Amino acid sequence: MKKVYFDHSATTPVHPLVAEEIIPYITGKFGNPSSIHFLGREVKKEIENAREKVSRCIGAYPEEIVFTSGGTESINMAIKGAVYANRWKGNHIITSAVEHHAVLDTCKALTEEGFTLTVLPVDRYGMVILDALAEAITEQTILISIMHANNEVGTIQPVSDIGRLAREKGILFHTDAVQSMGKIPINVDDLQADLLTVSGHKFYAPKGIGVLYIRQDSNWQPVNHGGGQERRRRHGTENVSGIIALGKAMELVVSELKDESQRLARLRDKIIKGVLERIPYVHVNGHPTKRLPNLVNFTFEYVEGESLLFSLDMAGIAASSGSACTADSVDPSHVLLAMGIPTEIARGSLRLTLGRDNNDEDIEYLLDVLPPVMGRLRAMSPFFNETVIR
Repeated sequence: MKKVYFDHSATTPVHPLVAEEIIPYITGKFGNPSSIHFLGREVKKEIENAREKVSRCIGAYPEEIVFTSGGTESINMAIKGAVYANRWKGNHIITSAVEHHAVLDTCKALTEEGFTLTVLPVDRYGMVILDALAEAITEQTILISIMHANNEVGTIQPVSDIGRLAREKGILFHTDAVQSMGKIPINVDDLQADLLTVSGHKFYAPKGIGVLYIRQDSNWQPVNHGGGQERRRRHGTENVSGIIALGKAMELVVSELKDESQRLARLRDKIIKGVLERIPYVHVNGHPTKRLPNLVNFTFEYVEGESLLFSLDMAGIAASSGSACTADSVDPSHVLLAMGIPTEIARGSLRLTLGRDNNDEDIEYLLDVLPPVMGRLRAMSPFFNETVIR
């Protein structure tokens, strides 16, 4: 049976060149970078080399880069460090209804500490409404956190405009770039971002390594304490092999970004065209043009997403219904509901995300498998049969 992986927004395989790069650092070059002897100095130098690679890829300075354990820690550090440091100025946070739960849950937890929260609505494409954001800003607003691109529907937010507005008002701006890294260009100055978060396993580095960008002179404070690593911003012994892997992986995806984005967009559009031609009662979610090149999200009427995923899995196709972090939930996607999609339709969602190993043959296999799977599932639905009879 053919096996195809269409879940690259959940995680990616480690790039072969990245794996090759880190082997020495999990074997012979095992020193602690805080040690002053030659083994420690050797790995410390490579950490700084990786830091320079990351900074070049996003248009930052090396000293603005902090290595973390991944996207969730980076987001927690960005948000909590910003609001704790600026508590003297105000207590109001603004985010959107379609953020990843790492952002939403962190912001909601802060309301228990006396902070107030505004969760902005989005339009039918999952786009933040700039006028609503402007109206939500008060004299107490100290942080705006809006993602660069949505992890479920792929909509790219007007981040530069949001960052510009935040800067005019003297408000710190954080953007979650976990899904956009390696798919679309990222430059922290173009995005007007004070804080930006990235996760390595979304672009062919191993799991357990991430980045927090903190613009110089931003009023931000550490949220954990310890040995003083990462210029006293993220304490704890560094994940040396992970850091080196992330630096290499980011360098690779940025160098290949233009050509690979065009290739993935062509494959994505081939999926959309094929599905719309072969399957009725289907909707494509997200913005029609301002979207990630590798992601497509469908909702199918009269089908449960869980049954659809199991059926595809039996055919050797790995996909998802949304964020991998909420895969064990039976509730419909909060992103789709925020976009105004009815609950009964939102339950029939399918997210397909492409990567460097996908090709036309994979798309053709999907388009051969999906229509009969959909036909079988709908044949078992009394609601679909009733609609057809009418």
